[in-house]
Amino acid sequence: MSKRILIILGHPSNIGYCGALADSYAAGAETAGNEVKRIFLADLVFDPVLRSGFNCVQELEPDLEAAQAAISWSQHLVFVYPIWWGAMPALLKGFIDRVFLPGFAFKYRSGSALWDKLLTGRSAHLLVTMDSPPWYFRWFTRMPGHHQMKRAILEFCGIKPVKISEFGSVKSSTQQQREKWLSKVNSYGLHA
Repeated sequence: MSKRILIILGHPSNIGYCGALADSYAAGAETAGNEVKRIFLADLVFDPVLRSGFNCVQELEPDLEAAQAAISWSQHLVFVYPIWWGAMPALLKGFIDRVFLPGFAFKYRSGSALWDKLLTGRSAHLLVTMDSPPWYFRWFTRMPGHHQMKRAILEFCGIKPVKISEFGSVKSSTQQQREKWLSKVNSYGLHA
């Protein structure tokens, strides 16, 4: 059964290894007969700063309205991004701040500490690159970026399961290792 897959490239540049991972996943997913759409954050025109928090409405730019429509359309989200300083790049965080809003991604319940998860029914796969070795990220920094993305953002909005695949250290990897990772990501797309 085919899926509607949205790939979000969260790197501030479309060229580079994250872009190659996104291409490889898309190729696999399309080969398997899935419908694939992509969002390249580097190409969007929007203010990444949520100026007043949730205290007042900040009108969405057309690119962010299109992003919300694509997320609503999707059944499976794929985020491709690097880990910088333990977490996602500022551009991706700004995109999430502006797009995953109350009324779209979640809704607080009046008089309750609970909330409604408005993006339920979707799954996600995070394809994350890093220059530090994954063992260091796991055991020494305790994976703050993974917890933020999986638990505090996606699962908070009802998206699950959330799978995480790490690729690192990219900085010290060989061309052969990078090709192996691309092949693995292509396989993820084939079996999405």
